[in-house]
Amino acid sequence: MDSNEKAWKCGKCGEGLVTKKTLFNYLGHTFSHEVLRCPKCGNVFIPKELAEGRMAEVEQQMEDK
Repeated sequence: MDSNEKAWKCGKCGEGLVTKKTLFNYLGHTFSHEVLRCPKCGNVFIPKELAEGRMAEVEQQMEDK
């Protein structure tokens, strides 16, 4: 891990998060993206940049259809 990266831990079980391709479902559409995820319980961490950036764009495109 780069010294500038944060070592994120799961708030539920305390495990270190790992980057993993994750499926998302929204309005009947499925898409995937690599995000930090707990290897034990599956909780997902979505950073603000992703939520307000790419995910917001996809959401808008789906709602416009």
